[in-house]
Amino acid sequence: MSQEVSSNLRTGFCIYIDTLCQGPVPVVSDGEDKYIVFETELEAQREIVDHTMIRLRQFLEGERDFDDAITVEEYVVPVTVHPDGVITDEDGNCFGPRVQ
Repeated sequence: MSQEVSSNLRTGFCIYIDTLCQGPVPVVSDGEDKYIVFETELEAQREIVDHTMIRLRQFLEGERDFDDAITVEEYVVPVTVHPDGVITDEDGNCFGPRVQ
């Protein structure tokens, strides 16, 4: 988490996708059912690129369709992290601390 907003709030960046039912939601978790909040936008962007490279390799190895491999649905959103682990974005959406 990066810049301190107040003594109890921090800012950072999450990776989101748009869903049909829930709208925009964070998608990267730590395996412990908590969303990952990156300290910098660049760090989050690099995570998206890493994931994209994996999909492209899978296409080259015949494990994934071309359209699926080249489609990037993830994007970076600035968020505020609250002391209880809840994250909120600038649209007022609240998530966590558990993946639902």
